[in-house]
Amino acid sequence: ALGVDVLVLGLAGGITGAGVEAALRERCVPAAFTPVAGETRRTFSVVDDSRVTAFYEPGPAVSEEEFAGFRRGYEQALDGAAAVVLSGSLPPGLEPATYATLIQAAGVPAVLDTHGEALRLGAAAGAAVVKPNLAELESLTGHELTAPDGVIAAAGQLRGAQAVVVTLGPDGLLAATGDGCWRARVPAAATGNATGAGDAVAAGLAHGLVLGRPWDERLRHAAALGAATAAAPVAGEFRRQDYLGALTTVTVEEVR
Repeated sequence: ALGVDVLVLGLAGGITGAGVEAALRERCVPAAFTPVAGETRRTFSVVDDSRVTAFYEPGPAVSEEEFAGFRRGYEQALDGAAAVVLSGSLPPGLEPATYATLIQAAGVPAVLDTHGEALRLGAAAGAAVVKPNLAELESLTGHELTAPDGVIAAAGQLRGAQAVVVTLGPDGLLAATGDGCWRARVPAAATGNATGAGDAVAAGLAHGLVLGRPWDERLRHAAALGAATAAAPVAGEFRRQDYLGALTTVTVEEVR
C-alpha cells in the first residue's frame, strides 16, 4: 500500500492457509509460503463501538523438517533484500531462539515484533529494531511500567538491539535509539479497529529504515500509519487520507 516491493514468507497449512494465500493473491501481494501439515490458525476480532474483543486459536506445531524448508526459502529470499521483518508468536515446536537464528542469518537489518524469551534472544542477536508493546515489555520485566522513564529504562534491558520502539496504544510510541530517546504522540485516539495497528507500526519502522529516514521522521510515519490502521474498520487496512492526515498531527519530541 506504500508502494514498496515486498515478499511475504511464512508457514501455511490446511483450508485457512490456502485462504490466506488466495487473499494475498487477490491483493497482488507476492508471497512464498512453506506448506505445513497443521491447520493455520485463525483469529477473530469483534468490534463493538470501537471496543475490540479478540479470540485467538492456537497455531499448528511445526516440525524440524518443515522449518528447514522454510529456512531454505528464507535465505534465498534475502538475496537482494534491503530489510526483513520478523513478526508474531513462534509456532509450537520451535525453540525461543528461532528468531535470533533468523536474524543472524539475514545479513540485512531486521525488525523484530514478538514477545517473551523470543524477544529477548532476538534483541541479543543484534536486531536493528525490536518493537514490543507496553504489555509485552511489562511481561518481560515482571512489573508495571510508567512512561516515559520506566519504559525507557526497561527498554535498556533488551541488550543487543540497535533500537527499541515501544507501542503505547493511543498514547503513541516511545523509542530508545542510538541517536537518543524519542516520543511520538497522536493527538486524538482513533475510533475503529486497533487490531493490526502494531503491525502497521512495524511496517512503518521498516520502511523508514530502508529509506534512511532520521529517527524523528521514522517515528512520525510509523505512528501515523498505526493511527490510520486503528481508524479503519478492517484489521490491518488503512485509508491513505487517514495516514496523510495523521502525518500532519503527530508530534515527535526528544526525551531527555
